[in-house]
Amino acid sequence: MASMGEYIFETVKDKELPLAEQVAGQIRQLIIDRQLTNGEKLPNEFELAQQLNVGRGTVREAVKLLVARNVLEIRRGRGTFVARHTGVVNDPLGFAYMPDQLRLAHELLDIRLNMEPWVASLAAQHATQEDVAELRTLCREIEDLIHAGENHLLRDEALHVRIARCTQNRVVPKLLPVIAYSVQLFGSLNDQRIYQETIDTHRQIVDAIAAHDQEAAREAMYRHLTGNLAAITEQEALQAQGQPAPSKTL
Repeated sequence: MASMGEYIFETVKDKELPLAEQVAGQIRQLIIDRQLTNGEKLPNEFELAQQLNVGRGTVREAVKLLVARNVLEIRRGRGTFVARHTGVVNDPLGFAYMPDQLRLAHELLDIRLNMEPWVASLAAQHATQEDVAELRTLCREIEDLIHAGENHLLRDEALHVRIARCTQNRVVPKLLPVIAYSVQLFGSLNDQRIYQETIDTHRQIVDAIAAHDQEAAREAMYRHLTGNLAAITEQEALQAQGQPAPSKTL
C-alpha cells in the first residue's frame, strides 16, 4: 500500500470548475480513499503540487477552500492536517467522508427508523395550519418533479426537515443532519421504481399530521422508512453477488 507521500493523484481538468476547486476535490478524494483519520497530516504543499502536476499557488488556494469548509486545518509551523471534526456547512457530521456509502445509507436508515416515526408523531401533535399548508406544498412539488423526471431530492429533504421543525422540540433540529444527509444519499443510490411508494407514503404522513393523528403519522413514517430500507437491502445483496445496482434515470 502506498504511503501518504507516495499517493498518486489522477489530475482531471474540468473546464467548468476552477483549477483550485478541482484540486480541492482531489484532496477530498485522498481523504476518502486513504481513510485518513481526524488529525492526520497531509503531504506538504510542494509534494502535493508535484503529485498533482499543478503550481504550489493552486494547491495553496485549494487548501484554503478546504480549511473554509472545515475539511482541513493548518497548524502553524507543523503543516496541514485533516480537521478534528471533518465536515462542511451542509454536512457537519462529515458523512461524505465515510467509506462505503451504501453501508452508511443502511446505518442512517436504522437510526431514522428508531427516531423519525416518533418525530412524525410529535409533529402531528404540534403542527399548525401554516405547517400543514407548507407540508402539502412540498408534497405537490415533489410529485411534480418526479412526474417530470427531474431531481426531487432537495424538496424531499425539505419535507422531512419541515416535519422535524413541526415538533416545536428544540432538540430535534440538532438531529437534522442525520435526516438530511440520509435523504440525499438514499436518493442518489436508488432508481425510479420506488418513486410511487415515495409519493404515496409522503401523502399518508402529511394527511396524518394534518389530522393530528399521532399514531397514524408514526405508522406512515415507519412504512416510508421500511420501504427505503428494503430498497437499500436489495442493493446490498446485489453488491454482495457482484451484480450492478438498478440504474437511475434522473
